[in-house]
Amino acid sequence: MKYIQAYLQRLQELDDQQLLRHLKLAESPCDTRMQIDGRSMLTFCSNDYLGLANHPDVCAALEKGLRLYGAGSGASHLISGHSHAHEALEIALAKTQAAHIPECTAMYFSTGYMANLAAITALTIPWTVDDSVAIFSEELNHASLIDGVRLAKQQNKADSFVYAHNDIDGLEQLLKASSHSQKLIVTDGVFSMDGDLAPVRDLLDLAKRYDALLFVDDAHGFGVLGQNGHGILEHLALSEADTAAHLIYMGTLGKAAGVSGAFVAAHHTFTEWLLQKSRSYIYTTASPPHLAHALLSSLHLIEQSPLRERLQANIALFKKSLQLQHWSLMASDTAIQPVVIGENGMALQVAQQLLELGVWVPAIRPPTVPKNTARLRITLSAAHSTEDIQKLVQYLMQIESDLYA
Repeated sequence: MKYIQAYLQRLQELDDQQLLRHLKLAESPCDTRMQIDGRSMLTFCSNDYLGLANHPDVCAALEKGLRLYGAGSGASHLISGHSHAHEALEIALAKTQAAHIPECTAMYFSTGYMANLAAITALTIPWTVDDSVAIFSEELNHASLIDGVRLAKQQNKADSFVYAHNDIDGLEQLLKASSHSQKLIVTDGVFSMDGDLAPVRDLLDLAKRYDALLFVDDAHGFGVLGQNGHGILEHLALSEADTAAHLIYMGTLGKAAGVSGAFVAAHHTFTEWLLQKSRSYIYTTASPPHLAHALLSSLHLIEQSPLRERLQANIALFKKSLQLQHWSLMASDTAIQPVVIGENGMALQVAQQLLELGVWVPAIRPPTVPKNTARLRITLSAAHSTEDIQKLVQYLMQIESDLYA
């Protein structure tokens, strides 16, 4: 009983700090309008930025893949689970980054979390007993990157250093002071709680100057950034000469791509090393191949449909329309539009009032975001209508006005 009592006490402490989390039950497909806990809700909370999670073409491809490959892969990739669908997807994904990464190949992972653990731990294995490893991690990195760094410290005895958000000068000072023989810079491409972009070009310059590798998690950029939706490298028009085999790229496939999984794209030497040394790839059953088959349809829609243009129009409309007096809309040009409220209780109260009005926007609190920056994490989709966005703007401005009257 002592364990139950101890955890009950700590759960109560979380509740007292208004940090206790609760599940909501989705009773319909992911969409801008969903049935949640028995109620019809207008949603601004998913990462389905292009509306592909329930797109008829993707659903049809999923059904076809199920007929072709069955329900499960049956084994890990390196045993018998690597199907033609996985291979075709990896080839297609490598092509999305081929203009930016020399001799690019790609690996498909079950989740972005697993991809980050795999890449960071494999790339920080010391080459010899005399080599030392340092990781330079962005202050606002996603939890999966942080956990990858922690695991690398434990497994590979790597040293780690945290640099302030987008602080290029601070990072340079850390790199300059480092005598480690292997260096890895780790950053998000689009920061998931702020919506702003990492200065990837500047980070690449530092990586080349100080002989380091750069690992970019573009979970929220792939599918929406760039002329063809290929992500932050395309958005910044980075060439092979810019990356110069110093960059390893990760993109997820359960957000803008609408299905599931993630991939790492890099010079083939790096992906071959990951194939040999990534424990979260080697020792897990491969994702069902019909998911990979469906993702080929997602890639086609990302590249060929007007969805990204619709999303950009929705972002522009929201930013132009929302006028706040007491809260602040963070500076973001992406689908992630955070409204910072500050106090945990106030953020929860606003989210609850929106729920009562039939609008689902999550309140994000520490430790996901820094203390006193609790916020509404509003995510926009190409599938939102003009009326949807206007309704959200109207409700937010009215709630703010009422609370501060």
